[in-house]
Amino acid sequence: MTADTPTQAPASTPGFRDGDPPEVRLLAQMLLVRRFEERCVELYSAGSIRGFLHVYVGEEAVATGVMSALEPDDAVVATYREHGHALLKGMSARAVMAEMYGKVTGCARGRGGSMHLFEAATRFYGGNAIVGGGLPLAIGLALADRLAGRDRVTACFFGEGAMAEGEFHESVNLAALWRLPVLFVCENNLYAMGTALARSESETNLAVKAAAYELPAWSVDGMDVLAVAEAADRAVQAIRAGGGPHFLEARTFRFRAHSMFDPERYREKAEVEQWKQRDPIELLRGRLVGQGTLAEADLAVMEAEVAAVVDDAAAFAEESPLEDLADLELYVHDPASSVLRRAPLLAAAREGVAP
Repeated sequence: MTADTPTQAPASTPGFRDGDPPEVRLLAQMLLVRRFEERCVELYSAGSIRGFLHVYVGEEAVATGVMSALEPDDAVVATYREHGHALLKGMSARAVMAEMYGKVTGCARGRGGSMHLFEAATRFYGGNAIVGGGLPLAIGLALADRLAGRDRVTACFFGEGAMAEGEFHESVNLAALWRLPVLFVCENNLYAMGTALARSESETNLAVKAAAYELPAWSVDGMDVLAVAEAADRAVQAIRAGGGPHFLEARTFRFRAHSMFDPERYREKAEVEQWKQRDPIELLRGRLVGQGTLAEADLAVMEAEVAAVVDDAAAFAEESPLEDLADLELYVHDPASSVLRRAPLLAAAREGVAP
């Protein structure tokens, strides 16, 4: 398996059956992301996953709702908190988990890890560890599609902290000037790492801030997956119709610390507990059960099928091999590159002799 080989069709959602209402798929997708992330926390604590780990627990409604408006050929650019986005874009749980383990069967052969998931076949372009680093990439993808005459949309996810970075202003300005098919999705979880929004932004209504670049921008309840899906669908349809870039601010909250290394001293536990009362999974679950769309037995089946996918991914990652040491230089240098062709000349120059 390589990054050019599709690992799972987006339609393959555990707990969802053909003929079920689309809201059931949204619930199953959010549940898959939540249970996957919870397992990652367990595996990290056990030492199976190393390095940095940023989980998406609490924010699942944002990526799930936005992805429901996209087509398989659309591109997605995300942040370092991107495991859920990769799963929702169609990457297999096996490929994601193996990458987290640093195994050769991972989507990037174990070379990227948690923050650098990538798969060309599903048009998932990161996994970007630099805050705001995916924004210029999204502009390039959208410009390439425009020049090639392809009917595609690029969805770019980023946190509110990225809106204080120069890349945000440069990228949104260019997208608006060139009317590029980009959906900018700001996942505003109120704390850019450990800095509260009001302490870093003079304008805390981020949709208003983005609208200064003359593009349609609005805010949405990021804990309500149906509201996110509706807002994203509206924006994506407008973009496809030639309406230029759009901006969504999804007001959400992460239930866990910024990363596994974060002591989380910058916010009160009471605030976290208050936001947990609006858990996006529980909100939709309660709505579907209340209106008779799902029964408790259906939910139990969904949980079981999701658990089976996560268990399988963890077992696959555990059993997969590390990359062979002999392959260490693969994909580092192109053997036919001009740099390597010049190597003998450079070596001779250093020695002060004729080649």
